[in-house]
Amino acid sequence: MSESSPRMGGQSSLADDLEMILARTLPLWEEMRGGRLFLTGGSGFFGCWLLESFIHANRVLELGAEVVVLSRDPAAFRSRAPHLASAGCVTLLQGNVTQFTPPQGNFTHIIHAASELSMSQPKDALGLIETTLLGTRRVLDFARESGARKFLFTSSGAVYGPMTPGRKHLCEDDPVSTLPLEPRSAYAEAKRLAELVCAIYGQEHGIEIKIARGFAFLGPHLSLDSHLAAASFLRSALHDEPITIQSHGCVVRSYLYGADLAIWLWTILFKGTSGRPYNLGSDVPVSITELAASIQAAVSVPLTVNVLGKLKPDELVDIYVPDIHRSRTELGLDVFTPLAEAIRRTLLFHNDIASHA
Repeated sequence: MSESSPRMGGQSSLADDLEMILARTLPLWEEMRGGRLFLTGGSGFFGCWLLESFIHANRVLELGAEVVVLSRDPAAFRSRAPHLASAGCVTLLQGNVTQFTPPQGNFTHIIHAASELSMSQPKDALGLIETTLLGTRRVLDFARESGARKFLFTSSGAVYGPMTPGRKHLCEDDPVSTLPLEPRSAYAEAKRLAELVCAIYGQEHGIEIKIARGFAFLGPHLSLDSHLAAASFLRSALHDEPITIQSHGCVVRSYLYGADLAIWLWTILFKGTSGRPYNLGSDVPVSITELAASIQAAVSVPLTVNVLGKLKPDELVDIYVPDIHRSRTELGLDVFTPLAEAIRRTLLFHNDIASHA
């Protein structure tokens, strides 16, 4: 291995990431001074980045703010991320989004980031829809009861539906595709309905509703146990194993780094227009084969990339890339971390975890 190999160990880049997040969101934090945030999904990828950046901003700026994190298993979260769970401004509340005992006192901001991963074949499609809708309604009820002014719902680009011919980027104002009447549509349909529930609730109760439609991401705190291609490729690279692409490899995605994600989420919460959805992701298209090659190039040990499928002559290539013009022009957001650097920092983080295990 060369000295630049991500598997050489060394320090995680999180400290630099947190400084970047704070620098790019610095003017926004004043409204959180003395505030209280209620966060669902705190143990997930979005939640961990939100907590990392909240704790850092709260300490550096001396905001005197606090966050209550809803968790199904606080003990497991404390074991997995003790530096987050034990921070003085963090309180863990046991419960799930459909059933939890409301914490005492008023809250200024709510972030509802709890979500099941998008799955093409969910094990319990009806349960996924029910949990998404009932959980969203329960958190909205709590927002009203606690006097919260701003509510951020993390939705998904899946709401746009299946790919249609000629579509290269998915825009917030584009018509959505019809979802097939099959279990694989449960996640997208649930997110569509939850967005509508949020919008109606905001209009009826005077809460500023912010909606962020997430796409694909890389970075520290990314679980490598998921079914997603990026997780699979990174897992193979960390174990010096060949990267295997089960499909033809022409599927197109884009990847936003975790620190960029945090910048976007805080900006949308604080500055986004109420009831107006914002795409959340990179607009730089990357085929699955190109992603594998980029990960291959990020490690010093030679790895092979095996493509098992082949594109059929009449097959429509699946493209899942957001148009981020609205986020750029209205909120000043952009893709701040290039893909190669996002891959390098993700590998560094997981290598650090492995080296300290």
